[in-house]
Amino acid sequence: MLHTALAAAAAVVALAFAMCTFERWLVRHRRHELAWSVALAMFCLGSAALAAGAALGWNGVTFRLFFLFGAIANVPFLALGTVYLLAGRRPGDLTAVGVGVFAAFSAGVVAVAPFTAPLPASELAQGSEVFGPLPRILAAVASGGGALVVLAGALWSAARVRAPRLVLANAVIAAGVVVSGASGLLNSVLDDMTGFSVTLVAGITLLFAGFLLATTEKRGPLAVPAAPLALELAGHHQELHQRGAEDQGQQQDEDDGRPPPHDAASRVTASPGRSLSSSAADRRSSATETRP
Repeated sequence: MLHTALAAAAAVVALAFAMCTFERWLVRHRRHELAWSVALAMFCLGSAALAAGAALGWNGVTFRLFFLFGAIANVPFLALGTVYLLAGRRPGDLTAVGVGVFAAFSAGVVAVAPFTAPLPASELAQGSEVFGPLPRILAAVASGGGALVVLAGALWSAARVRAPRLVLANAVIAAGVVVSGASGLLNSVLDDMTGFSVTLVAGITLLFAGFLLATTEKRGPLAVPAAPLALELAGHHQELHQRGAEDQGQQQDEDDGRPPPHDAASRVTASPGRSLSSSAADRRSSATETRP
């Protein structure tokens, strides 16, 4: 039951991780995010096969799926994402061709490779116990080489950046790669199924945590510059003061019996009702003067 729960947890975390990277690819169409999405989808399939084998018993189909997606194909696609991110599109495209050919060849080998011994129904078999040399060589090259590329990329990125949050994110990603690659050591300390289950859930969780640290922007409170705001308020206050002085001068002219000045400022500050009344009075006066 513990093995099934750990493998199912790893599958859920990998699925959430894959959905995050795939959503980012849909928005920005960056190729490293698509490569990571493919790798994490394979990781999810490998973890699901491990959960199925632990819960229902192992057979040829579940073990081949687990071996292909959990031990061979997923890590090279993670490394492909690192190449796209750090080296650019042209080297990434060349690497993508090599990774695709390697994954297709490995799938064919794992699908047709004969078992050299019966599969244990209740525990996870090691590849060296049930497979010949070629599938095991493919697993060693894929896991070792891919993990080395991802680890080197994380360390190189951590050395280049200066932000503490990004340094921590790359360190967490590097730790996730190390934990995922430590399955052989854990298998020698714990039993086989527990070792793989622990490395799967711990490794993918650390990788996901490092990804979230690296991609989540830190947003603080909105800061308003004090100097521009003060200048704006001072200008607005000066304008109000000027309009008040014009209104006061116009009122003083009316009290002294002098006609108000007909300039642009007086027309702006005059009330709409007074302007309309003056216009109507002028029209009536003109009509009276022209009547015979």
